[in-house]
Amino acid sequence: MSKIRQPHDRRQFLGLAGAAPLALLAGRRAAAQDILDPNDPQAQSLGYVEDAADVDTDRFGSYEPGQTCANCTHFQGGADDARASCPIFGNRLVTAEGWCSAWAAG
Repeated sequence: MSKIRQPHDRRQFLGLAGAAPLALLAGRRAAAQDILDPNDPQAQSLGYVEDAADVDTDRFGSYEPGQTCANCTHFQGGADDARASCPIFGNRLVTAEGWCSAWAAG
């Protein structure tokens, strides 16, 4: 028969019980994703803009009107999401109206 480990004393139990809510809060913060900064070096190298109307078409000739993050295969959101994670940028949040040179038909 296995023995269940129990806290050695009341102080240890209270310490563990007090840590649980903090761990939950920390998990929630970790789950909250960062918004991709267009000035981020990776974002700049891929020409990421928060509004596809701002694409530098001289630099990124592959851009075609109508391409946005929302209709890119990498966009991890739904049709109504203003922002969603993108694995190209480490799952940071990109705007649905945005664009980058890693755009691929979704």
